[in-house]
Amino acid sequence: MSSFSVTEPSKRSKWIAGTLVITYALITMIPLVWILLTGFKSPADAISYPPKVVFDPTLEGYVNLFTTRTRQTQEFLNANPPQNWADEIVRQYDMVIVGPSKFGERFMNSVIIGFGSTFLSIFLGTLAAYAFSRFKVPLKDDLLFFILSTRMMPPVAVAIPIFLMFRNLGLSDTHLGMILLYTGVNISLAVWLLKGFIDEIPREYEEAALIDGYTRFQAFYKVVLPQAATGIASTAIFCLIFAWNEYAFAVLLTSANAQTAPPFIPTIIGIGGLDWPAVAAGATIFLIPVMIFTILMRKHLLRGITFGAVRK
Repeated sequence: MSSFSVTEPSKRSKWIAGTLVITYALITMIPLVWILLTGFKSPADAISYPPKVVFDPTLEGYVNLFTTRTRQTQEFLNANPPQNWADEIVRQYDMVIVGPSKFGERFMNSVIIGFGSTFLSIFLGTLAAYAFSRFKVPLKDDLLFFILSTRMMPPVAVAIPIFLMFRNLGLSDTHLGMILLYTGVNISLAVWLLKGFIDEIPREYEEAALIDGYTRFQAFYKVVLPQAATGIASTAIFCLIFAWNEYAFAVLLTSANAQTAPPFIPTIIGIGGLDWPAVAAGATIFLIPVMIFTILMRKHLLRGITFGAVRK
C-alpha cells in the first residue's frame, strides 16, 4: 500500500498547479512585454498592421521622450553636423534637439507626491490603527465605518468640490495639495489594513514591556512596530500604487508645477499624432520605481506577524 497524506499534495497536483501559475503569469506579462518592445520600435513599426513582432530596434522613442525637437532647413542641417547619436536619430526627420522635455520634471513630481503621500498615509494610519486597536475610542465602530465610507465614493463625485476648495486655499497645482489629497484617500485603506494586523499582536507583549518600565510610546515603538512590519510594508505598497497611478485628480488639479507622469505621458506628440514609442518608453520607465519599491519590501512581506516572538 502506498502512503497517502491529506496535507501533502500529490506530484500530479503540484504539476497541474505549477503549470496553471506559470501560464497565468505568462499571460499577464504579455501587455508589459509588448509595452517594453514598443518603446524600441520606430513610429512606423509601432502602428503597423499586422503588428510587428520582429523589428529593427531603435532608441528613437526614448530620444523623443527626453528631448524637445524642432524642424530646421536643409541649409542649417548641413552647416551644423550631428553632435551625438541622439542628434543622428532626429536628423532623419530634418529636426534638431533644442533641449530636454518635461518628462523628467513630471517623473520627479510623481516621485515626490507618490512617496510623500505614502509616508504620510502610513504614519497617520499606523497611529490611528493603534488607537482603534488598543484604546476605548467613543463611537469606534461608527468612526471606522465613516473612515471606510470615504473610499466608497468615486473620484468624479467629489471632483468639483475638491477643485473649488483647492482653488480657494491656493493648493491647486502644488505638491503639498496633491500629497494631502492622496493621503486623505489612502488613509482609510491604511487604517483598516493596519488595524487588522495590530489586532493580531498579543497585548501581553506590550503589558510585559510596560511592567519592565517602558512608556506607552516606547512599547509601541519597540514592540508593536517591529511586529507590524508585515502589515506596514503591504499597506505601503497599496498606498503607493494608488498615488503612483492616479489619473483623474492629477488631470483636474495639476497643469504645470505639480503635474505627474500619468496625465503627461499620453500627451506626447510626434509627427502626425501620438508618438507611441515615446509613450511606451515613458510607461516602461514609469513602472520601474514601483517595481523596485515592491522588491525592497518583499523581505518584510515574507516575515511572520509575530516574527521573533512566541505565538499566543
